[in-house]
Amino acid sequence: MATEHVPVLLDRIVELFTPALAERDAVLVDATVGLGGHADALLDAFPRLRLIGLDRDPAALERSGERLARHGARFDLVHTIYDGLPDALAGLGLSKVDGILFDLGVSSMQLDRTERGFAYAQDAPLDMRMDPTTGSTAADVLNTYPPGELIRILRDYGEERFAQRIVRAVVAEREKEPFTRSARLVELLYTAVPAASRRTGGHPAKRTFQALRIEVNGELEVLRRALPAALGALALDGRIVVESYQSLEDRLVKRALTELAKSRTPEGLPVELPGHGPELKLLTRGAEKAGAGEIEHNPRAASVRLRAAQRIGEPR
Repeated sequence: MATEHVPVLLDRIVELFTPALAERDAVLVDATVGLGGHADALLDAFPRLRLIGLDRDPAALERSGERLARHGARFDLVHTIYDGLPDALAGLGLSKVDGILFDLGVSSMQLDRTERGFAYAQDAPLDMRMDPTTGSTAADVLNTYPPGELIRILRDYGEERFAQRIVRAVVAEREKEPFTRSARLVELLYTAVPAASRRTGGHPAKRTFQALRIEVNGELEVLRRALPAALGALALDGRIVVESYQSLEDRLVKRALTELAKSRTPEGLPVELPGHGPELKLLTRGAEKAGAGEIEHNPRAASVRLRAAQRIGEPR
């Protein structure tokens, strides 16, 4: 199992959490535990750590449970989306934690399992649900959404320049026969996206598949709710680390962290007003990226953007 999943920026994440977790009883939430790669390393690095792992994918929880079993009673796994963090903590008798990790986006297991339908390189059912037990599939979205909604999704979530052309083709094809498999959609995208763009803009299915996945799983809306909930649960001197893999996620993370890193004291005053100081201290200068060596070893690290912050003031 360990060879299937290479955690991204693992050493840097351990380094960032060390001041908050080392040599003390501490609690960390891995809000996207996946296959447990980061969780396993953090439990190794900090022997007094208790880890709470959240994931919406039951299969991921099963696999991470197997991987983490050697740590005994030092971890708890909860089946929930990461905006359910406050309820998960309350169910375990906790209100504040010392560390929170988000490793956003689709997991290695979901990408590698053809039947989940996340990867456009292999023919599979158009599913894309991170929790395959509930909710609408990508096929449902393609076959039932009005054209205007499909255009919005491709533009907003996939930043797809040719959204109108693609949706016209989708609507024409779904009237003949509903979409069920990824290969048919990929073939349509090759036809709909101009050849010049295919030569310079990467795989023509990449942006559409990203947009459908985000819509199916409500990823951006969940993240908008999850970030304030997570920051509200972060104890004084606690740290949050977030790994994003596409610009839409990273913008939300940047906005949430930088807003709370600002002072609310009016400009021009010689001293900080009580209760008006920043809540967070940013620990990274902008978004950190993986180095060339890590990308060569683990190509999925190529798009990562890491941001981190420390709580230095009480929540407003």
